[in-house]
Amino acid sequence: MPTIRFEKEGQQVGCIEGANLRKAALDAGVNPYTGLNNLNNCGGLGQCGTCVVEVVEGARNLSPRSDVEEVYLADRPSSYRLSCRTTVNGDVTIRTKPDSGVGKGSNSLVGALKALVGRK
Repeated sequence: MPTIRFEKEGQQVGCIEGANLRKAALDAGVNPYTGLNNLNNCGGLGQCGTCVVEVVEGARNLSPRSDVEEVYLADRPSSYRLSCRTTVNGDVTIRTKPDSGVGKGSNSLVGALKALVGRK
């Protein structure tokens, strides 16, 4: 059974292999959203880019970045993931609400479109 360690919260939870990271976090009482994003988010459909987390350890135990993540996180480190688009397949340590995770660059529809247009 994979274990997700939420660094900031000091919490550790078990989940089934193949669990959705966002759902596992919310089920454990760990909130991936900040500020108004608690009310203004897509509900896990991968359309808003507001459930950004940073993978501290165990990236190899997660699904690869999806095309949606590549767009929304184009200007972020490869350790940043959208929790709603991430599947847990093994032990991982997560940092919720990373400092530069939300609210800039491609974490908006306009930013995502700019990232797409700017690709070569």
